[in-house]
Amino acid sequence: MISLTSPRKSLHFQGLVFAVSGAVAFSGKAIVAKLMYRMGADPFAVVGLRMLMAFPMFLAMAWWAGRQQHAERGGDAELTRRQWWQILGLGFTGYYLASTLDFMGLKYISASLERAILYLNPTIVLLLSAVFLRQPVRWPQLAAMLLSYSGVVLVWLHDWDAAALVAHHGGGMDARHAITVGSLLVFFSAVSYAVYLMGSGQLVQRMGSMRLVGLASCAACFMALLQWWLVFRATDGQQGATAHLPWQAWGLSLVNATLCTVLPVWLVMRGVQLVGASMASQAGMVGPLSTIWMAAWWLGEPVTWRLMVGTGVVLAGIVMLARTSQAGKPAPIPAAGAAMRAKA
Repeated sequence: MISLTSPRKSLHFQGLVFAVSGAVAFSGKAIVAKLMYRMGADPFAVVGLRMLMAFPMFLAMAWWAGRQQHAERGGDAELTRRQWWQILGLGFTGYYLASTLDFMGLKYISASLERAILYLNPTIVLLLSAVFLRQPVRWPQLAAMLLSYSGVVLVWLHDWDAAALVAHHGGGMDARHAITVGSLLVFFSAVSYAVYLMGSGQLVQRMGSMRLVGLASCAACFMALLQWWLVFRATDGQQGATAHLPWQAWGLSLVNATLCTVLPVWLVMRGVQLVGASMASQAGMVGPLSTIWMAAWWLGEPVTWRLMVGTGVVLAGIVMLARTSQAGKPAPIPAAGAAMRAKA
C-alpha cells in the first residue's frame, strides 16, 4: 500500500515556501524604491520604469492565461465590452493609482511603516463593505480592527521619533510633516487597492486570477507610462527624468519589475494552489517582518521596540480579523487578495 502522507506533506511544504518567498519578494519593492530615491529618482520615474519593464511580462501572462481559458472553454472565454471596462477600472484603482500613491508615500516614510499600513487592507475592505454594502460589523471584528490600527500608531511613532531619516527626502518640508503626508498617501493607496479587491470578485471567478492580474496590470502599465510622459512634459523635465540616473538605478528598476513584481505574483498564486488561500495569506504575514530586517540591512533604518511591537500588533489584529470573518462570513474579504498585491 502506497502512503500519500509524505507527498502531501511535501506539497504542503512547497506551497508554504512559495507563499513565504512571494511575500518577501513583494516586500523588497519598498527597499528598491528607497534605494532609487537615494540615487536621485523621483516617484514618477520609479513607477514609470517599473511599469515599462514589467509590461511585456504582464502581457505574456495575460496571453498565456487567456490561451489556456480558450482551450478549456472555447467561446465562453471571450470577454464582453462591459468586462473590458471593468478590467480598465480595476487596473486604475488596484494597480495604477495604488502604485502611484504608494511610491509617492514611500518618499517620506520608512519602508516598515509603509508595509504596516498596507497590511490594513482587510480592515479597509470591511469598513467599505459596512458603509456601501450595509454589511454588519461584529464586535470581535471591531476589536481586531482597533488592535491593527493601534499597531500602526506604534509604528508611526517609531517614524516620528526617527524623523531625521526622512528629512532629506521631504523637499524642504518639515520632517514630521513629511511623515504625516507620506502616511496618508500610503493609506489612500491601501484604500484604492481595497476598492479593487471589492470589485474584482466576480471577474476573478469568471477569468481566473492570473488572466485578470495580467490584463489589469497591462492597463495600469499604460496609465502609468502616460502619466510619466505627461508629468515630464508638464514640469519641463523636473519630474520623471531618468537621464541623470546611474546604471545601478536602471538595474534596480529591472529587479523591481521582475523579482519584486512579476515573479512574486506567480510564487504566491502557486502557493495558493498548493495550500489554499487562507494558509498562503497567513504565510504572507512574514512580509512586514522581512521588510523590517531588509530595511535595517540595506537602508540602515533603525529597529526599535516600537517598530517590533507595533508590527506584531498589526499582524495579530489581521489574524484575529481573518478568523472572526471566517467564523461569521460577513463582508467579502478575499483571503487570496495578498496573492495579487504585486503592484501596490
